[in-house]
Amino acid sequence: MEGSTLDVPASARRAPRFSARYRRAVLYFAGLLARFLFWDIVLRRVGLRWLARRTAARRYQGAARSFRKLATDMGGVWIKVGQFLSARVDVLPSSITDELSGLQDEVAPEPFDAIQAVLEDGLPGGWREHFAEVEAVPLAAASLGQVHRARLTDGQPVVVKVQRPHIKDIIRVDLDALARVIAWLKRYRPISRRADLNALFEEFSRTLWEEVDYVAEAGNAVVFGEMFAGDERVRIPQVHAGQSSATVLTLEDVYAIKITDYEAIESAGVSRPEVAERLFQTYLRQIFLEGFFHADPHPGNLFVQPERGGSWRLVFVDFGMVGRLDERAKGGLRDLAIGVGTRNAARLSQAYVTLGVLLPGADLARIREAEEAMFEQVWGRNMQELTHMDRRAMRQFAHQFRDLMYEMPFQVPTDLIFLGRCVAILSGMCTGLDPGFNLFQGLAPFAQRLMSDEQGDWMEEVLRWLVSEGQVLGRLPQRLDQALGRIERGDLTVTARASAGLELRLRHLSRSLDRLVGAVVFAALLLVGALLYTDGDRLLGGVGLGLAILSLVWVLKP
Repeated sequence: MEGSTLDVPASARRAPRFSARYRRAVLYFAGLLARFLFWDIVLRRVGLRWLARRTAARRYQGAARSFRKLATDMGGVWIKVGQFLSARVDVLPSSITDELSGLQDEVAPEPFDAIQAVLEDGLPGGWREHFAEVEAVPLAAASLGQVHRARLTDGQPVVVKVQRPHIKDIIRVDLDALARVIAWLKRYRPISRRADLNALFEEFSRTLWEEVDYVAEAGNAVVFGEMFAGDERVRIPQVHAGQSSATVLTLEDVYAIKITDYEAIESAGVSRPEVAERLFQTYLRQIFLEGFFHADPHPGNLFVQPERGGSWRLVFVDFGMVGRLDERAKGGLRDLAIGVGTRNAARLSQAYVTLGVLLPGADLARIREAEEAMFEQVWGRNMQELTHMDRRAMRQFAHQFRDLMYEMPFQVPTDLIFLGRCVAILSGMCTGLDPGFNLFQGLAPFAQRLMSDEQGDWMEEVLRWLVSEGQVLGRLPQRLDQALGRIERGDLTVTARASAGLELRLRHLSRSLDRLVGAVVFAALLLVGALLYTDGDRLLGGVGLGLAILSLVWVLKP
């Protein structure tokens, strides 16, 4: 996978269209990575950082636009990759995420003849034994499948989700191409240091294959139906198992007002802030209490269904992408909710440790300082206020904690990657429904409820604290005696340590000087080698050029 040629894997050799698809994807990313290498690594390390910075926003936006075109043209896995990237506002610049934010699972539909063929093969006896009618025009077209309205033989209205033809072959080819790109990315230390790319790829692949297993999706829909069975505010469609298979899924028709159709929601007499609040509270339950959540909350999968008497229900569809959280993750997320909801920086740091989001050697005390300062800046503000925060205050914060900003002691745990994507999309949807949406106000009562649930174990916590503190007190006399003895013998040594910020600046200064010297040596060797080579002394000229290349490699090393 890391060779110099673009060998087509076995999964792409079945038809010329798959071979061309693989090569197009790999060549596109090769060009993208080459441009990144030149502008963001080479130029920055030879003293032209200002040029790279000045053109960054325009270049990133252009790259995102070209990827969006690729994903729209090719569909398949690349739509899913684009959706994932659009949600990574934590690690990608806004010039990229803004451009990709409009990339939804909307691609050109398959011809109805091709869909009928899948229906015919996917249902015993052919589809006409199960349906009186299937509408030719799809209700929605996605990258992996599309949805058609239909009527059962008894006249009951349903929706039928049908996989695209050859979609599994397309997924195999796209994943092979993505694996090659990841093999290239692993060579870049700042990326591989913060994320287990192999684990992320495995998680992405697993989730993708689950999305084209309609038997598993039907099971997910049943689980969600049981989860919200007693909640009249939420509706989950029922599964028609007799008209479903691994490639065809038939569900109750619950399509209503799209959650981003704000005008229709208001015309139906439904309060948009109430929709945002219900959506938010529903996800709090899924994530923090159930540990099982709908992981693809884009606008095509959520609806508002008005009912008589002015009431309404929040409707979920498409259960192919779900998230599951184990007890460790649920515990860490509860600490996270309590820490944010109650402005408790210590509890928030505890959550980071439990969830495994910190790199080894991370300075917890320094992180806690940054959290407390950030709470002072942002806690209690709604989304509009956060968007219009004083830039000077943010620059001051960035300057105060520039050591953390540079080191970025965080990593991406594999089991939380899709939760992060889900929460990012959810936040945008709540803000769209209610520009004054306040996450802190919504989270605070929930955090208080979680804390009250913990009170039942207060005696156990007190005993644990007493045992821990008792052990410290028991060791204290011995440690004092040892310290006094060292003072009497004159063996006590006091070590002064520079602040993290000063150490960082000194390291940067030292490395910058080294690179400046290296750049000068490179330029000199390049010039001398080129002159000797053009004057006919090819041996010495070649030696000079070779040494110039070695000095450039030394300058560019991390």
